[in-house]
Amino acid sequence: MELKEVITVTNKFLVEEFEANLADITPEANLKATLDLDSLDYIDMVVVIEDNFGFKVKPEDFQNIVTFQDFYNYVTARIQQKELV
Repeated sequence: MELKEVITVTNKFLVEEFEANLADITPEANLKATLDLDSLDYIDMVVVIEDNFGFKVKPEDFQNIVTFQDFYNYVTARIQQKELV
């Protein structure tokens, strides 16, 4: 899966599941602040990621994710790792 497709799928579920405004989702925007995420929202996000992309997410993976671009890069890297196995 290419980065462009990851961005499209991700933005779609962020709008649907987290009621995000698509115009606010930009690569440099802060993920937590833009989506107004709390700890329970992160759990919901893990479930949605696993359902949409088919890999397991560890909660500590979110420690280095600050922007939407960080998030897209994380998902893309994990998909590529999965494809190599």
